Amino acid sequence: MDTWQSPGRLQIIRQIQQTQQWDMLVIGGGITGVGVAREAARQGLNVLLLEQKDFAWGTSSRSSKMVHGGLRYLASGNLKLTSHSVKERERLMNEAPGLVDLMAYSWPHYKGQFPGPKIFALLLALYDKFAGQKYRHFIDKDKALYQLPGLSEDGLMGATRFADAVTDDSRLVMRVLNEAHNDGAVSLNYCQVDSMIKENDHVNGVIASDQVTGERYEIQAKVVVSATGAWADKFRNQMGQASKIRPLRGSHLMIPNWRLPCAQSITLKHPVDGRSMFIYPWEGMTVVGTTDLDNPEMSSMEPSIQASEVDYLLTAANHLFPNSNLVKHDIVATFAGVRPIVSGGALNPSSEKRDHSIWDDEGLVTVSGGKLTTFRLIALDVLKAAAKYLPHVNYHDHGQRIFSEATSGSEYFKLLDAQWQRRLLGFYGQQIDGVCECAKEEGWALVPGTQTFWAQLRFAARMEAVVNLDDLLLRRTRIGLCVPDGGAQFEEKIKHICQQEMHWDEDQWQAQWQAYQATWQRYYYLPAAS
Repeated sequence: MDTWQSPGRLQIIRQIQQTQQWDMLVIGGGITGVGVAREAARQGLNVLLLEQKDFAWGTSSRSSKMVHGGLRYLASGNLKLTSHSVKERERLMNEAPGLVDLMAYSWPHYKGQFPGPKIFALLLALYDKFAGQKYRHFIDKDKALYQLPGLSEDGLMGATRFADAVTDDSRLVMRVLNEAHNDGAVSLNYCQVDSMIKENDHVNGVIASDQVTGERYEIQAKVVVSATGAWADKFRNQMGQASKIRPLRGSHLMIPNWRLPCAQSITLKHPVDGRSMFIYPWEGMTVVGTTDLDNPEMSSMEPSIQASEVDYLLTAANHLFPNSNLVKHDIVATFAGVRPIVSGGALNPSSEKRDHSIWDDEGLVTVSGGKLTTFRLIALDVLKAAAKYLPHVNYHDHGQRIFSEATSGSEYFKLLDAQWQRRLLGFYGQQIDGVCECAKEEGWALVPGTQTFWAQLRFAARMEAVVNLDDLLLRRTRIGLCVPDGGAQFEEKIKHICQQEMHWDEDQWQAQWQAYQATWQRYYYLPAAS
C-alpha cells in the first residue's frame, strides 16, 4: 500500500468517511488484530483496522521475540496448545525466513536441579515429534562450557540443546498488515475507538476519534472485533460485562553483546524463586528476560520496568555468568510488555494459562490471551465467532500461506550479501524494492552499532505510516533499543531523513525529538529510582 504516508493518511480518512458500512471493523493493531484483518481480507471482506496508538505499540513490539511452542505448556499437560504452537513455528520459519529464524537453545543442567537431563529429554522428544524433526541432543560439561563461555561451573553436569525460533515482533506485525493491505484491507493508526454504536441491542459500529486531528467519526460495520489485548475489558465493560483480563508485565534488559557474549538462547531457573527465564541474542545485543508480574493499571501510558525488576534480572544473569559482574551501567535500554492473560484466579501469575478466549457480546467479538506464535489460528477462531454476522465467511483452516512469496529485481538488492538479502526479504516481503530504492540515496550503510541500514529508516519514514518519532526509532526500526541514549548520537542524521521524507519543519522536529527523548528515558531505560 503506497498511500500510508502523508498525504496518504488523508486519503485513508476520506475512504473511511465515504464507506457506508464495513463488513468487519477490527480494533487493535497488534499481531492478533492484523492477523484477523489478514484472514478476513483474503476472503474478500471489506475490512477496516483502527489502532489507538501506533501499529504494534502495545505487547506486539515488547514481547520476548520468541516464536516458540512453549515447553512450559507441554510440562503442564497442555498438549494441544504446544502442538499447535510448534507447527505454527515451523510454518512461520518456512514462509518468512529472515523474519522468523531458528535459534539454538540450551538448558544447563546442575546437580539437584529439576528437570534433570533424562526427564527433559522425554519432554523434548514429544516437542520434536510435533515439529516433525529432531533438534534435541545432550552435550557434556566440557562442550557446554565451550559453547557457553563464562557459564557457572559449580555443579554443572552438561546441557541439553534444542531449538525454537526468534523474530522481530514489530516487523512481523508490519509484514502481516501489508499482506492484509494487499488483499484490500484498510488500516489507520492513531485513531482511537471511544465507544460502540448500538441499534436494537446489536453493535453495528463505533465512534472513533483521530488522535492527530481531533476529528470524530461514526463508522458502521456488520461486526466489530476487539483485538486490544490487555485492554480487552474496556469495551466489554461498556457492554455490561465483567472484567476477565489479568495483565501481566514482562520486563527485559538490553545488554551489549560484548559485555555478555551470547550466541544462542540460554534457559535458566532464577536462583531466588525458580522461575524460568532466558538470556538470548537479538539484533546484535544480549537480552535478559523476563519477569512475570501483575500490572493492574492499564491506561494509555506505556508499561515500564520497575527498579525491583532490574535487580531481579541482573541477579539471574550474574548467577549464571558469575564472572560477568553486570551492573546497571551496562544496560543500554529496557522494554516491558503486558501479556493479556485471561484470569483463572491463580495466586502465582506464572501459573495462569496462556490460551486465548473469545466472547461475543451482541456483535462485539472480543479476543484476548493466546500466543504470538499462534496468531493465524486465533484469527480463524475469531472468524468462526464472526460467522454469525457474516454468513459466507470461511473459518476453516485450509493451510493457506500467511505470506506471499517475494523476490527483488533491484540491482541494489544484488549488492547485498546473502544473509542481508534473506533478512530484508523476510522483513519487507513484496515491499523490498521500496527499501532498495531508498538505498540509492543512502547506500547500504548500517547505523553504527545496529543491524539496521539507514535505507530502512528512510523507507519507514517514507512509506510506513510513521506519525511520531518513536514510531520510527522504537518499532519500525530498533535503533532506540540498540544504541545508547536512544540513538542521540545520530540526531542530525535522523533529523535530515525525517525532514526530507516527512516534511517536518524545525519546530516540528524539536517537538518530536523532545517527546521521543522523554518517552525513551521514562519507558525504555532505567527507572528514575535506579
